[in-house]
Amino acid sequence: MKESLMEIVCCPIDKGELELDVEERDGEEILEGTLTCTECGEVYPIEDGIPNLLPPDMREDAAV
Repeated sequence: MKESLMEIVCCPIDKGELELDVEERDGEEILEGTLTCTECGEVYPIEDGIPNLLPPDMREDAAV
């Protein structure tokens, strides 16, 4: 994902602001990391450059 996406994404649960923590970057592309809601504290993973913004219960169902 591009860091500029941070301007438009928000927490799907409470619409809070998301804080970016980058673990791996390739130029301007963020490959691995997390997005953490500053309101509720929910953590959303970024894997292979794709942020998973599904709510936690839906994320578990999608993994099965």
